[in-house]
Amino acid sequence: MKITNPATGTTIADLPADSPSTVRKKYERARAGQPGWAARPLRKRLEAIAAFRERIVADRETLARTLTEEVGKPIRQSRSELNGLLARLDFFLSASAKALHEQRVRADSAQKMDERITHEPLGVIANISAWNYPYFVGSNVFVPALIAGNAVLYKPSEFATLTGLHIARLFADAGVPEDVFVPVIGDAKTGAALLAQPVDGVFFTGSYATGAKIAAAAGKRMMKVQLELGGKDPVYVCDDVDVKAAAAGIADGAFYNTGQSCCSVERIYVHESIHDAFVDAFVAEVKGYRLGDPMDESTYIGAITRRPQLDVLKKQVTDAKKRGARLRTGGKIVKGKGNWFEPTVLTHVDHTMAVMRDESFGPIIGIQKVKSDADAIALMNDTEYGLTAAVYTQDPKRARALLRDINAGSVYWNCCDRVSPRLPWSGVKHSGIGLTLSTYGIQAFTRPKAWHLREA
Repeated sequence: MKITNPATGTTIADLPADSPSTVRKKYERARAGQPGWAARPLRKRLEAIAAFRERIVADRETLARTLTEEVGKPIRQSRSELNGLLARLDFFLSASAKALHEQRVRADSAQKMDERITHEPLGVIANISAWNYPYFVGSNVFVPALIAGNAVLYKPSEFATLTGLHIARLFADAGVPEDVFVPVIGDAKTGAALLAQPVDGVFFTGSYATGAKIAAAAGKRMMKVQLELGGKDPVYVCDDVDVKAAAAGIADGAFYNTGQSCCSVERIYVHESIHDAFVDAFVAEVKGYRLGDPMDESTYIGAITRRPQLDVLKKQVTDAKKRGARLRTGGKIVKGKGNWFEPTVLTHVDHTMAVMRDESFGPIIGIQKVKSDADAIALMNDTEYGLTAAVYTQDPKRARALLRDINAGSVYWNCCDRVSPRLPWSGVKHSGIGLTLSTYGIQAFTRPKAWHLREA
């Protein structure tokens, strides 16, 4: 399996992929290793995660450079992901003991009945992860899974394989047995071989189309399934905002990580009274973004990780222009080596256009004028997705009223493209099922066991 640098098109590694037979052997290793790991005191499992954190800190620059080299993310953003990972690990280290603690829910002395709940590990889980934020997205799953006593068969995206191998190495160095955290290397065929194993849960991050196939296959075996899928995340800009500040913040939410984020802003609705001023400020902000070598400290727009996505972006621009959209900046594939697309802003858009309906996952955004709050909410909810949504206004009551009516797993007031480890991360409709993060996301890797205890 060739690992290619998307910024240059050059091969940076050539690795053997797992076959169905090696995947089976890795599953058997994980199945054999899981009971011993679960038997370790929680304190010992947490110590291993703390040691993993220490190794992330010590190896941070190497990890960041590898991430940038294989996915095309600007180096400063790779470092930011690793820095953010530390706070996420700190949350899991501080919150897991309480979240997994045995609960006594009723004690009836008259009947001599004691009722309790314990949280038992699922067993062996398959984690099929994503390339855009391999440390963030992966740690949402494999860290609480390990803390809860599970073994993890971790398949990094084929576009972040080297990062996945770094993660496996650091866990082994931290004291997590190699039969408990097991990397599975390969593409979609390898993922299919992994799903064919009798695992106790599958946790997937990726497209809706693939997630639907996984759900159909997993449903026949009655295993735990969690799917973090796509999004078409909207923002509504009300008429009372500081236009320049709102434009700068929302542009960052749309173009950070070259627009290749699950919760990137992908649709913007602006009240008609400030629409033109907002567009001018937004376009000026985007024109200031530097596209270039991801290893350059000043680069903001990096490479497109998956080459086929260039055609998706090109088609969305062509479709929008054909249907009456106005191209304000960008709009083209950058010629030369590697996978590059200009940061692109379209106005005079509507919901007949693919750019306002289908996931873009790239540096492209449509801005639509609306007449009222009611119009904005109707358009924001006019989607098959429901991951995040934001409202920008100076009025807190107006914000809360608007956000209550939006169908999304996460809602934002005067911010966007944000994830907190303390809050559940989930979507509705085609954005997925289940959740990660928060204490709920720790318990997601367990089965609650009900204890009915009566004295003789």
